[in-house]
Amino acid sequence: MADERATSFGARAGDYEAGRPEYPFAAVAWMLEPMPHGSRRIADVGAGTGKLTRALLAAPDAEVIALDPDPAMLATLSVSIPGVPTFVGSAERLPLPDSSVDAVVLGQAWHWVEPVAASAEIGRVVRSGGVLGLIWNIRDERQEWVRRLTAIMHGSAAEEMLAAGDPVVSAPFGVLEQDSWEWSRPITRWQLHSMASSRSYVITASGDEKARIRREMDALFDELGLDADDTIDLPYVTGAFRTVRD
Repeated sequence: MADERATSFGARAGDYEAGRPEYPFAAVAWMLEPMPHGSRRIADVGAGTGKLTRALLAAPDAEVIALDPDPAMLATLSVSIPGVPTFVGSAERLPLPDSSVDAVVLGQAWHWVEPVAASAEIGRVVRSGGVLGLIWNIRDERQEWVRRLTAIMHGSAAEEMLAAGDPVVSAPFGVLEQDSWEWSRPITRWQLHSMASSRSYVITASGDEKARIRREMDALFDELGLDADDTIDLPYVTGAFRTVRD
């Protein structure tokens, strides 16, 4: 089931692009901070539609390549961010030469990988002193309506992994440093539905379950007074992790 969910997103690439949040640049800059001075070749693995790719491109002198196992996601990325080289690949199998990049980063993706194999493969392509960065946007469920929204949609694989503890990395990478950023995103009713439709649980659910989720989300939004043209602030906590290759 995990493999089916991990490769399901291309079926809803448009919803993913519309509904998923961007990443705070401060968090992305923090992940890249340990890179050797002047080193800027970055591989965005599990790039999806380019949510993290856009933030990486804002880093000074960044040269970014995007990789994802799903060609449909990369096709959407190429439309929204033309000119970024794209490659089909996964964290465990990267179509890149040895010691060819200064950093590998994964946004909303490490929970889908086998950490020992992925660490070894990323270690192969990252130069000595280079960085492995992991980042997630997680809805802040300290607000009651957000907890109710999650209960309707079900928790994600990322939320389940992070609730159990910090992500695991292996050789040739060392101890993970971590930091977090709190922020909120104004979001419409339509975008909230797009966000839900882009989640792996919903994509792979039955037609009846999808209908239930939409019905219960609409009931919650009606209760909140969220009309079609209104926005509500959806709070997030972005958690970022970084480690340097030995």
